[in-house]
Amino acid sequence: MRFRLLTYNIHRAIGVDRKFMLERIVEILQHHDADIVLLQEVDWGAPRSGRMNLAAHLARRLGYRYRALGLNVHLRRGMYGNATLSRFPFGRQRNIDLTLGGKKARGAQHTQIRLTETWHPVELELFNVHLSLSAAMRRRQIAHLLETEDVATVERASPCVVAGDMNDWLHVLQPLLFAPAGFRCATNRRPGSRRSIKTYPSFAPTGGLDKIFYRGRLKLLHVHRSRLKLARVASDHLPVIADFELRRT
Repeated sequence: MRFRLLTYNIHRAIGVDRKFMLERIVEILQHHDADIVLLQEVDWGAPRSGRMNLAAHLARRLGYRYRALGLNVHLRRGMYGNATLSRFPFGRQRNIDLTLGGKKARGAQHTQIRLTETWHPVELELFNVHLSLSAAMRRRQIAHLLETEDVATVERASPCVVAGDMNDWLHVLQPLLFAPAGFRCATNRRPGSRRSIKTYPSFAPTGGLDKIFYRGRLKLLHVHRSRLKLARVASDHLPVIADFELRRT
């Protein structure tokens, strides 16, 4: 079977024009029509976004039956974190704390997604992450994530994806941590390259911060960043879209 996965830091639906306009995010996600959507910087109860539950609103507007929200950052009023929307049912869910050394709260939302196919259901282990602005802290966060039971107990042949806003300007996470753990990078600009598709800032991208790593019985079919004009203003990041095929063996 085939499925489409999208990762997008929506910046609380506040665009580069400093306007909160959730409808722009809705339109972008509708256009790309992904089966699984990973979102970062998703507000819950914050005044800047009308005290809305953005994950619930987006799931309802876009027709995603399943959603999970991992809140990491406490504001004076409200919180924000990572959200996963899916057309496939969920198994277990857990928000993994990646806050290390007393720095800004970060997290990895682990969602087990039951991909359904005529032959039999297959579980996809999915990790929606938003990493630190510090290079040293990012390395510690991914090392910690890979050592958690959530990842360490997943067989390498099993479908597994770690994706989100990695803030990895120098593209060092793949060779240092992901590759030794058996992960390939779907968002490299070309095979063999360490550099990722540029997604930040959205209006004139210079950095490939939004990445998708995968391993197991997954074949990458196609990957691209959004080319919508609206996406250049709706958030400070561009969404990345990847099409996968789930192999039987």
